Amino acid sequence: MPEMTDERVRAHLTHEEDLSLLHEVSMKTAGVSRLEMCIQCGSCGGSCPSEMDMDHTPRTLFAMLRAGMRDEVLQSNTPWVCVSCYHCVVRCPQNVHITDVMYTLKAMAIREKKYRDAAAPDFAETFVKMVEKYGRSYEFGLASRHYLKHAPLRMVSMAAMGLGMLKKGRISMKPRTIKGMEQLTAILNKAKEMELAA
Repeated sequence: MPEMTDERVRAHLTHEEDLSLLHEVSMKTAGVSRLEMCIQCGSCGGSCPSEMDMDHTPRTLFAMLRAGMRDEVLQSNTPWVCVSCYHCVVRCPQNVHITDVMYTLKAMAIREKKYRDAAAPDFAETFVKMVEKYGRSYEFGLASRHYLKHAPLRMVSMAAMGLGMLKKGRISMKPRTIKGMEQLTAILNKAKEMELAA
């Protein structure tokens, strides 16, 4: 049985160490994640602007990975609350690519349908589809679809802000396609091929 440190007790880690999930996540993460190098120092959570909204700090999440707690990790809101600011990566003494690991965990949660709340995965999927179609985010369409599906009553309170942004030209009601869309499509298709081959 692993030593029951305070961090393990707080995370309810009573499982025997099972590194198969840690290795799986590490292998699925783009580049070299260095996930196995985590020394549980807590620099990631201490530098995270979103840590207060996370159900588990990145350090705890990585301990859960090491314990093989697949369902608990993939149902965690931590990857979805991550704002990709890279503060944790910059401050990690072991150069663990924490933000990249969070992207991997999101993809795994979507693939295995293990998330607790569909709002964030739906938002991510809509965003990706818009980038694939237009080469960029289409903010008006993205926000409209998200709020209609997940918080229709909140749209009323957002209307004034949306109208103000439209008036000032900050958002457009029509999507705009980027120049060179064919090249982006080719890049995205190649990335999908490479992902399937991995």
